[in-house]
Amino acid sequence: MATEINLASTQIADSSWQVPAHEVYEFAPRLTRFCVCIPVINEGNRIKNQLTLMKELGISRLADVLILDGGSTDGSLVHGWLKDSGVNSLLIKTGAGKLSAQLRIGYAWALRRGYDGVITIDGNGKDGVEAIPDFMRQLEAGYDFVQGSRYVPGGKAINTPLQRAIAINLIHAPISSLAARFRYTDTTNGFRGYSRRFLLDSRVQLFRDIFSTYELLAYLSVRAPRLGFKVIEIPVTRQYPASGKTPTKISHVGGNLLVFRILLNVAFGAYNPVSSRK
Repeated sequence: MATEINLASTQIADSSWQVPAHEVYEFAPRLTRFCVCIPVINEGNRIKNQLTLMKELGISRLADVLILDGGSTDGSLVHGWLKDSGVNSLLIKTGAGKLSAQLRIGYAWALRRGYDGVITIDGNGKDGVEAIPDFMRQLEAGYDFVQGSRYVPGGKAINTPLQRAIAINLIHAPISSLAARFRYTDTTNGFRGYSRRFLLDSRVQLFRDIFSTYELLAYLSVRAPRLGFKVIEIPVTRQYPASGKTPTKISHVGGNLLVFRILLNVAFGAYNPVSSRK
């Protein structure tokens, strides 16, 4: 796979971007065309095992690996170990917000650095990291939004909790598909890729404080096809532990209700920029 850097100008109109306060630890300069953003918070051995596997697969030679930390306190993100594990940069959120705030920090860093595309994968070890090059290939082929799915042919859903599977297949994916006018099968899956042109489009405007908790993933899923960007789902593996605690960012009734409310807001265009109500 080609890894030659596109030397296009990185000058962008970012003066109005709302990006949460954060700290940056840059272990290496930009080395590749694409980056992999991994949001984490207190993932312990899960992120350690994931980074070890990614290093064994040579992922950091194909795409710069960025850790987007929500404020971990478990000692899992030791700088020297991260650098030795192939991590390019560590960005630590110090301001308010949850997942969407972490993603805004990472995407701002990535776009200002000039990456051609951004791949996002959770840091809790559930996703098959071997699929990362597949996302890069689709971005290189001209797709603007690449959604990983365990439910398309070739995908694998292993030990998915029954309640989660029902919610995805009967509620979240159908509503998202209707709003997006594109048939999705796995809309809560955070394993995805975005093109630079999509993230920077003036009709998207992802750098707004309205994206603070879990809004951004649902918003971008719907916004991409509605604006005419090229979208595809590709097969991935998502595996939950056979026993013990389920690694997830949303694990209580209130969190699930929040996700459903966000989904309805996205469907009715509540997060669309005022200048681009479509």
